[in-house]
Amino acid sequence: MTEKAVAEMTFEEAMAALEAVVTALEKGDVPLDDSIRLYERGSALKAHCAQKLKDAEDKVELIRAAEGRATGTVTAEGL
Repeated sequence: MTEKAVAEMTFEEAMAALEAVVTALEKGDVPLDDSIRLYERGSALKAHCAQKLKDAEDKVELIRAAEGRATGTVTAEGL
């Protein structure tokens, strides 16, 4: 069975795949070459998830702006 391309994954699929990668790497019983391949896939999955989250945040900001509501976020540490 071939792995689904990261770019074709939903956020939820990518998160589940990332969790599987982390679990496999944490076990420590994966051969070195496979560990490198898993690490590369995990890195791509992490970037994909981050982009999906940013896209969702951008959409929410557009909706809020269209409604005339305040936009932007401030972290709790910044208050």
